Amino acid sequence: MKKVTFNESLCKGCGLCVQACPKKILKLGNKINAIGYAVAECVDEASCISCSFCATMCPDCVIEVHKEV
Repeated sequence: MKKVTFNESLCKGCGLCVQACPKKILKLGNKINAIGYAVAECVDEASCISCSFCATMCPDCVIEVHKEV
């Protein structure tokens, strides 16, 4: 299961999640969504610590963080 998922259709590419990530594993990717924005993505899922800082910073509630049990 992915630790971080993005609702790409709602992402506005603001980059707040990228700045908030303490592990620096998020970036704005090359994929452009239907409304014309580069969407955020996780480039190193294994390094994710599921801290939820990215989801907390997202003004559009685009990000879901799943903690492993």
